[in-house]
Amino acid sequence: MFTGIVDAVGRIETVAANGGRGTRDGGRVLRLRAPYRGLKKGESIAVNGACLTIERVVKGGFTVHAVATTVGRTLIGDWAKGRTVNLERALRAGDRFGGHFVQGHVDGVGTVERVTEAEDALLVDIRVPPTVAEITVLHGSITLDGVSLTVNEMTPSGFVQVSLVPFTRAHTTLGTLKQGDRVHVEADVLGKYVRQLCRSER
Repeated sequence: MFTGIVDAVGRIETVAANGGRGTRDGGRVLRLRAPYRGLKKGESIAVNGACLTIERVVKGGFTVHAVATTVGRTLIGDWAKGRTVNLERALRAGDRFGGHFVQGHVDGVGTVERVTEAEDALLVDIRVPPTVAEITVLHGSITLDGVSLTVNEMTPSGFVQVSLVPFTRAHTTLGTLKQGDRVHVEADVLGKYVRQLCRSER
């Protein structure tokens, strides 16, 4: 479980196609540089909002293995050396809870349609998958590339607008978003449960 409060920005150092485990694997092994101390093998970490397991702790970072299923549902298959990514270690009991409940389960990929400067904020309009749009509410929560954000505006056609404050722009990768960029999207888990309960009562 995560909160969507990014605590570091990492950089991909290497990407091994098929995980080095044969041509039918389809996964990716990523080595990332990160400023963390005290990482443990086997702990969960969100990488651009995708929950992955640390396989090895190496000097200056760690490695993770994204299996074929994860690669098929995310943008990880497009990642290359040098890319920066948002990171968040898993929530511990007793930690401050500053964002919202984030599972690290990417629900789909959104596309940036427009980026607009509005005084001290950056307004970003994103077309999200229909399954995300139907359970997203105005002024509710949504996660983009692992960042917990508030829905600023919505349209019936599937656009969600978020407002990036200066701190978010400076301390995550979202400050560099431009039209045409694609991002990982996770809908609010509360909406998922409500949707499922409503379906089960029909």
